[in-house]
Amino acid sequence: MGLTKQYLRYVASAVFGVIGSPKANIAYVTLRGGEKGRYVAVAACEHVFVWDVRKAEKVLILEGKKHEVTHLCPSPDGIHIAVGYEDGALRIFSLLNGESNVSFNGHKSAVTAIQYDALGARLVTGSRDTDVIVWDVINECGLYRLKGHKDAVTQVLFLKNKNLLVTSSKDTFVKWWDLDTQHCFKTMAGHRSEVWGMTLLSQEKRLLTGSDSELRAWDINYTEEEAGEPHEKKGKSLLDDGADEEKDEGQDEELEEVHHCRVLSCKKVGSVLREARDRVVSLMTDSKARVLLCHGTDATLEIFSVLSEEEIQRKMHKKLKKAKKKAKSQEGEGDAVEPTVERKLSEEILRLASIKASGKIRSVDCLMAPRGELKVVLLLQNNKVETYTLLTSINNPTADKTACLTLGGHRTDARTLAFSSDNIAILSASGDTVKVWNRSTLQVIRTMACEYALCSLFVPGDRQVIVGTKSGKLQIFDLASGSLLETTDAHTGALWSMCLSPDQRGIVTGGADKTVKFWDFELVKDQESAQNKRLTVQHTRTLQLDEDVLYVRISPDQRLLAVSLLDCTVKIFFTDTLKFFLSLYGHKLPVLCLDISHDSSLIATGSADRNVKVWGLDFGDCHRSMFAHDDSVMFLQFVPKTHLFFTAGKDRKIKQWDADKFERIQTLEGHHREVWCLAISPSGDHIVSSSHDKSLRLWERTREPIILEEEKETEREAEFEESMAKGDEPVAEDTFPCAMLCITMTKTITFTLCKAERIMEALELYREETQKMEEHSEACKEAGKKLPPPKTNPILVAFGNISPSRYVLDVLKKVRSSELEVSLLVLPFPYVPDLLRLFNTYIQSGLEVELVCRCLFFLLRIHFGQITSNQMLLSVIDELRTNTISKVTEIRGIFGFNSAGLQFLQREIEHKEDVMFFADATDRFEQKKRKRKKRERAILTLT
Repeated sequence: MGLTKQYLRYVASAVFGVIGSPKANIAYVTLRGGEKGRYVAVAACEHVFVWDVRKAEKVLILEGKKHEVTHLCPSPDGIHIAVGYEDGALRIFSLLNGESNVSFNGHKSAVTAIQYDALGARLVTGSRDTDVIVWDVINECGLYRLKGHKDAVTQVLFLKNKNLLVTSSKDTFVKWWDLDTQHCFKTMAGHRSEVWGMTLLSQEKRLLTGSDSELRAWDINYTEEEAGEPHEKKGKSLLDDGADEEKDEGQDEELEEVHHCRVLSCKKVGSVLREARDRVVSLMTDSKARVLLCHGTDATLEIFSVLSEEEIQRKMHKKLKKAKKKAKSQEGEGDAVEPTVERKLSEEILRLASIKASGKIRSVDCLMAPRGELKVVLLLQNNKVETYTLLTSINNPTADKTACLTLGGHRTDARTLAFSSDNIAILSASGDTVKVWNRSTLQVIRTMACEYALCSLFVPGDRQVIVGTKSGKLQIFDLASGSLLETTDAHTGALWSMCLSPDQRGIVTGGADKTVKFWDFELVKDQESAQNKRLTVQHTRTLQLDEDVLYVRISPDQRLLAVSLLDCTVKIFFTDTLKFFLSLYGHKLPVLCLDISHDSSLIATGSADRNVKVWGLDFGDCHRSMFAHDDSVMFLQFVPKTHLFFTAGKDRKIKQWDADKFERIQTLEGHHREVWCLAISPSGDHIVSSSHDKSLRLWERTREPIILEEEKETEREAEFEESMAKGDEPVAEDTFPCAMLCITMTKTITFTLCKAERIMEALELYREETQKMEEHSEACKEAGKKLPPPKTNPILVAFGNISPSRYVLDVLKKVRSSELEVSLLVLPFPYVPDLLRLFNTYIQSGLEVELVCRCLFFLLRIHFGQITSNQMLLSVIDELRTNTISKVTEIRGIFGFNSAGLQFLQREIEHKEDVMFFADATDRFEQKKRKRKKRERAILTLT
């Protein structure tokens, strides 16, 4: 099949109109050492947007691939941000340049929780597939998978000073995990419904969990500290004392349970009642756990103050003093009883304030600024971001709204779109506003308040726009002033459709009142300024029908009028006389959209029965019925001056069709919810679409031709890979001891085959070059003189005339750390001996010892039997053993010397300048402030 030049590919150009997707959380980030609390990161469908809340500008876009973002977590150093996706993937982006160099694939479904440890070296993720995975960020590999929950994981927390992990889930349980032994040692079952959030307070000695209308508090006692030895050693000794080969498996499990019960104990100490009666959505604290934030499914955010241990003791001391004074005044003849004061949870966690947002809250993040100022950012359900500030140092503080991001998107779904005649402006209208966008810059030009919009168009000249509303009104807006010129009561029911007449002198509207009305444009004198005239519409004719009108279109030759009715038919009338001409019947459900080709010869109809039918307008015969979408077809429009048309459906896809050959040309995927409508520019070079995910997407036509056979083959391959990815976990998890392998192999990663092929090609090149050099040396010996060297391989020349062994090392270095093990796994064994010999030379030369040792140990682990049975490799393995131990010992000595030197320099600088490195200056400032206040009180008491 030859190239068809009329089929040109449309590609995604931009995503706009979405401020923040409610499916993921919001997080404060820091850009290039900038001001804290100024930038926030939010999910925007498959991308992550970083907003400057002060300027209300988008400053950085972290581009995703295909799946929706479900969770965000900034790193402790503020340089990176971890992003979890709907398909279970995890990517780490750099906030300096917006690039992603680290990616993990281990979950089968959406990532629901992410948390860094205190150093940022490890990352733990929880997923909807009930698994918890701990990742090594530095080594870019998985450490281990923790299984035990029976429903989606909602929160994961590292403990700072202990190698423990806490997870909560929708299965109503909170589980404690020992990361040394990688299994659960305690399950808390004190909740009646799903646990949606939790946080650690009081220096990790208290756990607060959020489930229903109350927050449950648990005191944590770490019993291992009292014994004075690590719990790992205690566990080993306990297991060693009771180990016996003749004991059954049940006794071993019992011993392990005894071991882990000694790590800590949890006791419920009370509950904190919330103002709202609904469930908790999220629960979080600031970095020092001094302020607690909690919200439910409504628009109220509750803020609590968490007192420190010193403040609680001071408060208890005052209460005890007061109780003693009261007891002393009331003591009678009997012996005086020493009064006691009960410690209550309500006195440790105090209600500070409440914030009433302008919409339902989906996520919250906070940041404690200097002088006790709390910065709070809220992501709302209605595509809106609000920021508040609160002074926590005063009594009964009130929150002040500081910023609000609303301009860059609609509060509700955009149900209608239109292009201006010059292809530059885009009109979008939703349930409350009309917005006009610049197509090239994607910035909002005008925002105007309106009623619930269902259809819209630009008036010829592009100076005014007309919007049809759900209440049956026509609203005319002036773009220059951004004002509403006129509101006309057009229909008594919803105004479902509106189209411009081909002569551009008027419009035709159809509504739920079973009428089609014709309107002419007129200029009338403006009452406010007599000199100016304004646009209005004059009703001229009415076509009465028997059913509700869903869609109307006039043929470009202005001869026919097509009307879609609620009885699943399309009626064709003559425009001039309004006499009935044809009835197009065949759809099983109402026709929601239709369009007529530029030559008035074809009409295409899309229905809620998921089919698209192409009809001839000469006799009303159905040329072809095509199954178009997996759900209702919501919109259909022909590309100008062609017989190609686009359809949009509730199945989240946009498809292009050929009305002559009745073939699907291409499918545009990108939206994550139902696609409501689309608009094609008059030139046909751009398409804009609107979806229930609040996003507007711009697609542009490229010069790349589409070959239909190749397109179908690509789709079949994608379907096959997707079906493979949804398969069960392979046997590799039980076969191989490598922890990373059992994580990565849960998905079919096809690109690792390319990495393995590159390693094999490099080894083949190394063999060829080695053989060339050997033949050259033999030829020199036979000739008895030095012969000219053989030609160097062009690949080695391109890399700067490097040696073949160095080229193999460069290829290994270019393999991502997270893909290294899988790439080596699929490497055939005949290549392994050459690799082992090369590893020996690398280690002797001190080249990339860490990388080489990692590859060496992995190959030894998976090919142990074949390597040990090969007599030719015994000498190589023996040399590797000697060289590896000596070189690794040498490098460890260098690292230890450097570490000791840095610690010595740190102590010297601290001693000279009296500066504590790696400590929070605010903590020291508060300590000095407390000491100063104590001295002042002592002076006052003495005086």
